[in-house]
Amino acid sequence: MEVGSSADDQLQSVLSALWSAADVHGCFGQRDREPEEQDPVPCTVGSLTEFGHLHGQVRLPTGQLVVCGCVAIRGGDEGGDWLDFYVPLGALDHAGLAYWDGQPFFRSNVMDDWLAAIGTETFKSASFSLGVIGFEVSGCTDASTLAGKLPQTRDIGYLLPQGDVLHYGAANT
Repeated sequence: MEVGSSADDQLQSVLSALWSAADVHGCFGQRDREPEEQDPVPCTVGSLTEFGHLHGQVRLPTGQLVVCGCVAIRGGDEGGDWLDFYVPLGALDHAGLAYWDGQPFFRSNVMDDWLAAIGTETFKSASFSLGVIGFEVSGCTDASTLAGKLPQTRDIGYLLPQGDVLHYGAANT
C-alpha cells in the first residue's frame, strides 16, 4: 500500500488498520523463531524500525492459520512510504494453496480477492493512496502515475481510491 505520506502517524494508522482488517494474531519481531518461542512486540512503526519486519499469523481463506508479515518502505524526502503485507510462499505451500496456475507473477485469484478485501477494510479506517496486489509488486507503479485511472489491462490487482471510494481492479490478463 502506498501510504501517501512519510509521516510516522499516517504509517501507524495504516499499519494498525491493516493488522485489524487482516485479523492478524500476535505481533512478533523475530522471523527465525516460532511465535510461541518469543515475546510479542507492539504493532508500531517503532517496532517496524527496530526489527525491519513484523510478523504474525493470519487465517487464509482456506481456513488455515499461517505466518504473515509486513515491512515498511520509507520514502523519506524522495516520496511517501509504502507498507507491504505478505504471506510467504512457503506458508502458501504449507497450507496447500495453489498460487501458480500458469498465470504471471504466481497469482492466485483466491489470494488476490482475499487481499483486496483486507485492503478495502483497511481503507475504511485509514486511507492510502494506492494498493497493489500480486507477487513482489511494491513500488511497481504509484498513485501519481495512475492519475486516478485503473489500467484497462492488468497483470496485477489495484486498489485505487477515487475520493472516499476505493475501487478494486482485479488482474485480468
